[in-house]
Amino acid sequence: MMKKTIAALTIALTLAGAGFALAQQTPSRDVRGWRPSAEDAAAFTDARIAALKAGLKLTAEQEKNWPAVETAIRDLAKQRADRMKARTDRRSERREARKTGDKAQPAAPDTIARLRQGADAMTARAANLKQLADAAAPLYNSLDDGQKHRFAMLLRMGGRAGGHHMHWQRRAENTR
Repeated sequence: MMKKTIAALTIALTLAGAGFALAQQTPSRDVRGWRPSAEDAAAFTDARIAALKAGLKLTAEQEKNWPAVETAIRDLAKQRADRMKARTDRRSERREARKTGDKAQPAAPDTIARLRQGADAMTARAANLKQLADAAAPLYNSLDDGQKHRFAMLLRMGGRAGGHHMHWQRRAENTR
């Protein structure tokens, strides 16, 4: 009888502890709804660039090709930040117009307009990624096999909380 009581007590404590641990890991509403500020985004971009460069362990000769890659990554980050700001501004304007009952506010684009906007965003995104590829090619071609592998891995890593990929590898944002 004593063994059953101890076993039941142990199981109950284990389940209670696991439930408490899970409750501690659940992000709060503040964390889930967090949006990085422009300063946050710039800091994360700086960190990703530094991590990529440190992970590659460039030689003096390879280092000569680094500035073009860094510039291309920074340009992509800025372009993404500009797209996100424009998207946020559009949403805020529509939200404010709904609150005030402003009928002059244009309606959200229809399906065909969204398709066209999406195609335009993808075209711009493709051009941006091509610029990164063009800037990175001389550096990449100078890397050894280990550095090439790290380059590919580090370029994919990082991004926003929740494990999203790097901002320069993301598909075109929703243009709604």
